[in-house]
Amino acid sequence: MPDFVDASPLVLHDAFAFPGGGEKVAVSLARAFKARLFTGTYSPSAFPDGYFGPAAPHNLDADRRHPLAARISKTLAMCLAFENFHRTQAPFAVHSGSLAPLAHARIRAPQVLYCHTPPRILYDHREFYLSRQSALRRPLYALLLARYRRAYERAARAMDAIVANSETVRRRIERFLKLPATVVHPPVDVSAFRFLAQEPFYLSTARVDVLKRVDVIVEAFRHMPDKRLVVVSGGSELSRVRALAAGHPNIDVLGWTPDDDLKRLVGSCLATIYIPRDEDFGISPVESMAAGKPVLGVREGGLTETVLDGETGILLPPDPGPSDVVQGIAALDAARCLAMRPACQARARAFGEGVFVGRMRAVIDGVRRG
Repeated sequence: MPDFVDASPLVLHDAFAFPGGGEKVAVSLARAFKARLFTGTYSPSAFPDGYFGPAAPHNLDADRRHPLAARISKTLAMCLAFENFHRTQAPFAVHSGSLAPLAHARIRAPQVLYCHTPPRILYDHREFYLSRQSALRRPLYALLLARYRRAYERAARAMDAIVANSETVRRRIERFLKLPATVVHPPVDVSAFRFLAQEPFYLSTARVDVLKRVDVIVEAFRHMPDKRLVVVSGGSELSRVRALAAGHPNIDVLGWTPDDDLKRLVGSCLATIYIPRDEDFGISPVESMAAGKPVLGVREGGLTETVLDGETGILLPPDPGPSDVVQGIAALDAARCLAMRPACQARARAFGEGVFVGRMRAVIDGVRRG
């Protein structure tokens, strides 16, 4: 028997450490379905007032509740936090992310996985992440990944439905898990972004980590002193990117930026630049188009589903280098950027929050009917 009978649906999301795309999905689901929101770890200071509406997420506090595991691996502590979720009966549950689904056995309800991607650390990027461990830690890290993979695949098979956030991710689910999935693109608050001006700078909005290629963008602008670049967001590579930009007055690396400032920058730039490695979906390009700003993207992953090459931006060849970015910027001058404005704004509307909620409601109604 469950320890709790919850009259509200449940939404479980891996972590609320910063306001990213996955976090927006979980909050939109909780708001749309009046669900209780749970998370493995929560950093309140990272989120603006009102981000969660009337109630903050319930924090499973993985590091504090599993301190020994956290000393070995924060991922292990998160696994344990969800695996030991209180036994609950609810109308339905939606899992957002890669760790939250591990709570599945503790929940008596129809369950849906909203998959941002099968954990890349377990599949196509496993060797890359292992190579970044010291020789001493590598065998233990490999054992932890094997444990995580078994638990994740068991959870995925237990779901009543799997939703992929893009066709790119649907193909990964099919390839790695051999399971079917329905595509529902993430919600984008397109009304929050609008055209403000056309100021002479380009904007990089990607998180500054090793898979986002922000260093490639900065390297390109080191060779274009007459073009200005503004880099927003933070991440594990922020110090290295700032070092690359040092001594180049045309490059500003701002780090994490308040939401209002981000919207002002998106609404005022010439175009945004977003060239991550095989991105799952990518909300930032849709926000850019909502503001009437074209995207200099890459012909990989989710950007092939959002950016219309030649109409709402330019897609560079896969694995672009600095010279590709230089050529892309040359093709996106002020006049061409302005001419793309109507097509950008029309394209963004296809990814609005109302579209997302309607499609998720159809999926949830389907699993509840059995």
